[in-house]
Amino acid sequence: MSTKPERDIEKAYSTPEFVAKLRRLADALERGEKFEIQIAGERVYVPVRAKYSIEHEREGSEEEIEFQIKWTHE
Repeated sequence: MSTKPERDIEKAYSTPEFVAKLRRLADALERGEKFEIQIAGERVYVPVRAKYSIEHEREGSEEEIEFQIKWTHE
């Protein structure tokens, strides 16, 4: 089995693009289906067994909310 290279990418999206991605994610979750997304040229497949969390960070005058999706390869 080949190992995928490590990757840490942050990609900015316009509001309409972000809304469309969130809507597709929500639809997949409601249907109990895997979710597929392309980020910076790589297609990522999120399995149904993934875990979802929301993280809030504050540092000085900046705040950040991260919607996180995590899973391991079986």
